[in-house]
Amino acid sequence: MRQFGFDIAGTGFTYEAGDALGVWARNCPDLVSEICGVLGLSSDAPVSLNKAGDMPLSQALTDHLDITGLTRGFLTTLARQSPDADFAPLLDPARKPDLDRWLWGRQVADVLHDTRPALEAQDLVGLLRPMQPRLYSISSSPRAESGEVQLTVSVLRYACDGRARKGLASAFLADRCDGTDVRIFPQPSAHFHPPEDGARDIIMVGPGTGIAPFRGFLHDRRASGATGRNWLVFGEQHAASDFYYRDELQAWRDSGHLTRLDLAFSRDQAEKVYVQTRIEEQGAELWNWLQGGAAFYVCGDASRMARDVDMALKRVIARHGDMTPDEASVYVHRLQQEKRYGRDVY
Repeated sequence: MRQFGFDIAGTGFTYEAGDALGVWARNCPDLVSEICGVLGLSSDAPVSLNKAGDMPLSQALTDHLDITGLTRGFLTTLARQSPDADFAPLLDPARKPDLDRWLWGRQVADVLHDTRPALEAQDLVGLLRPMQPRLYSISSSPRAESGEVQLTVSVLRYACDGRARKGLASAFLADRCDGTDVRIFPQPSAHFHPPEDGARDIIMVGPGTGIAPFRGFLHDRRASGATGRNWLVFGEQHAASDFYYRDELQAWRDSGHLTRLDLAFSRDQAEKVYVQTRIEEQGAELWNWLQGGAAFYVCGDASRMARDVDMALKRVIARHGDMTPDEASVYVHRLQQEKRYGRDVY
């Protein structure tokens, strides 16, 4: 995990705790060179981009085009030249799950290595999507850090078929943006902020870098003098290496600013323990907080974690509120209507 801070003093940049930050990254020069090399193209080859105009190929690949994510259109074009490619039969719509599994971890360069297509520079740029900004949950509060906006980012690095690969924005921030200007913008959140009523208790569930907005919440609540209780459920794999903000969180717990801190390090014991495990273990207390008006927040992976947390929350409500599953779902829906159930999931 890395923390990044951006100097916004005197820029007019404004945000609130709970908002996201958009980052316009630049592609890795090594990856640009790799793509040009595998296709036998000169980095200085002239190309023309819609809305951006004429420029050298290297500039287009570095600043304007997504050279990491693969699209069906890109693969379909390459499959016409290489019908025996592994992915070609997976383009059948009926085999979408198989295609999704095959795509996992692969980037544009990996497919180019496998197929070696005959593409001119202009053909290549025509197959690639425009670069899009990456959005990250902000992990600071303007009440506490008026001249800086901060992010909590896990830097993605891995290997695909023996070739080093890395995430576009996370590696850009970690490797190539120190001391340089980075294009950023605030992405306001409509329904994910600390409660306006500072006396309201809050329960925050944020495993991994999902802790980011809740660090911002805690800074914000301390700076504003909020009197409501704060409960954080945090989880990762190993306490020794993955206890993000350990000193800060423990200091807040010791001072009473963080009323409860429940931890779930999934790989530190034989039986895996997750944040949803802790939620159910502490179900009676969680139900008491909800009945007292607490707001419940969750941040992180939408496909698994947030779904599992939602199911655990409903089981807690059903068990300790003496409700049927359907009645517990209605209760959770009411929490959402009352803006007491906030989700920042991705």
